[in-house]
Amino acid sequence: MTSTELLIDALGRVRTVVRSVLEDVPARALTFRADPEANTIAWLIWHLTRVQDEQIATLMGRDQMWSSGGWADRFDLPFDPAATGYGQGAHDVGAVRADAGLLAGYYEAVHARTEAYVRDLTDADLAEVVDATWNPPVTRAVRLVSTVSDDLQHAGQAAYVRGLARRAGS
Repeated sequence: MTSTELLIDALGRVRTVVRSVLEDVPARALTFRADPEANTIAWLIWHLTRVQDEQIATLMGRDQMWSSGGWADRFDLPFDPAATGYGQGAHDVGAVRADAGLLAGYYEAVHARTEAYVRDLTDADLAEVVDATWNPPVTRAVRLVSTVSDDLQHAGQAAYVRGLARRAGS
């Protein structure tokens, strides 16, 4: 297995969890909160997709699909279009009220772009330093693994919230 095949496999695992969470999910479960400060499925899936979109667009030197693909308009969220979820509070979490189809559509578009991008990378590309402000400097491979790690954690959280919502009757 090559390095890129390994990364594609890891990205596919995120995709599997996201699809599982969104498949036949009741609409009310998307905004279920275990308590007033808790994250919702809708926010978690939106956030993990925004993170992947931003990170991959930066690595590619291209616009984020959020803006260039019209997703910001479709979601019509009441905060800055550059927001990815970092630093957002409970009010912002509650403002993400997208349906499963919209969440899945954005996620699938970003995933497809990410997979196509990773597929064409060489080992030399993966070793390239993309952020020298860290010690040690961050390579393209490390940035990709970091993105996969963050996304997989949030996908797992969304799966957990779906289970909580089901138990609560949502």
